[in-house]
Amino acid sequence: MVALCFTLLFNAMPVHAQTMDEMRVELKQLREELDSLKARKAAAIDQPASVALPRPLPALQGTTAIAAPESAIPGGILIPGTSTSLHIYGYGETHAIHDFGQTSSPDVFTDLTYQPLNGSGGQKGKTQFTAETSRLGFETSTPEVNGPLKTKVEVDFYSYGADHRNFARLRHAYGEYNGWLIGQTWSTFMDVDDLPETVDFNGPIGAPFSRRAMVRYAFGDAKAAVRVTLAAEDPADLAGGPSTGNKVPQLVARLDKTFDWGAINLRAMTHTKRSESEVKRGYGFGIGGNYKLGDKDSLMGQYTRVDGDVDALYGSNGYAVASATGTITFDHNQGVVLGYAHVFSDQLRANVAMGFNRGQTAQGVDNQTLKEVFLNLIYSPIKNIDVGAEWIWGQRRTFVGQVGGLSRLDLMARYSF
Repeated sequence: MVALCFTLLFNAMPVHAQTMDEMRVELKQLREELDSLKARKAAAIDQPASVALPRPLPALQGTTAIAAPESAIPGGILIPGTSTSLHIYGYGETHAIHDFGQTSSPDVFTDLTYQPLNGSGGQKGKTQFTAETSRLGFETSTPEVNGPLKTKVEVDFYSYGADHRNFARLRHAYGEYNGWLIGQTWSTFMDVDDLPETVDFNGPIGAPFSRRAMVRYAFGDAKAAVRVTLAAEDPADLAGGPSTGNKVPQLVARLDKTFDWGAINLRAMTHTKRSESEVKRGYGFGIGGNYKLGDKDSLMGQYTRVDGDVDALYGSNGYAVASATGTITFDHNQGVVLGYAHVFSDQLRANVAMGFNRGQTAQGVDNQTLKEVFLNLIYSPIKNIDVGAEWIWGQRRTFVGQVGGLSRLDLMARYSF
């Protein structure tokens, strides 16, 4: 401040015209300016320093968000660190079953082949509850060069017979890649797509019904909607006679064709049965299909003819081996299944199904004809919940004229996940 005053005085000395009063006025003005500067400096010190806020980063131009990888299986997850998709599924299911007539079947569900004959034997008015048909499974899908590698393992807790209640049972266990399937699943001779929906677990008589271990190859033309399947399957007749030591597998060939109105398939199989003195070859043939009547109605049906194999045709008498000679006798059996499905709404649907089976070769009290009718309503109040009610009628007639009947109500509740 003193230096500033001396500077101003020395600069003013050459101006002789200035009077002392003028100099005093200038000094006063300078003092006032200095006081003003001091005041502004003090105010600046007392004022908090302003903080510069970071500006938002400019939006990147020409970039696209990268979506998270999704599971290749609907409802599944992508296993972290891999390209494999995993889907865990299943359901909890409970049945309440009441027979209005007599029943002596060793099975909880319908098995018309064992119904009491001529009103003798069995229990009348039987009521049963079971949750054995509840199931659990998982499936995977891994992308590979020639398409996805798929696997599936599934179990339930239902096995035929009163001595096998609530045991885990393997239903499916296989791997599938580039047209090849190796493992256990539905027999290639079985027409799963044209089986009517029933509340009863076994379903209608007169259709192939078996799971077998196999090696299978499928190929076709996607544009023409045609597929050919060839399979070598386990030759064991799980419910048949004492045939052991089969040397060759059961062989199956199948043709599937899809149309705008539905689908059709042709199936053929061959198998052998063995005794100590004889090997006998049998054959089977089947045709099935479905027809869409509209968005809410559809028809389905299948016809099957089989020589001497119970699993290849549900209700067949199978075959017999003469104890004295080892001679094998086949029952040449025919079966028909028809179904009609109607959808009332997203929550309510109904099904009518009919099963018929006819044997040709009389073997003791074997069945000549088996007939069944299924009528059901299935209600889904919320997603993943099904509640069903079904009435089942059946009649069994043997070659010697004996008759057995079935009248049953099956109530079911199921939660799927």
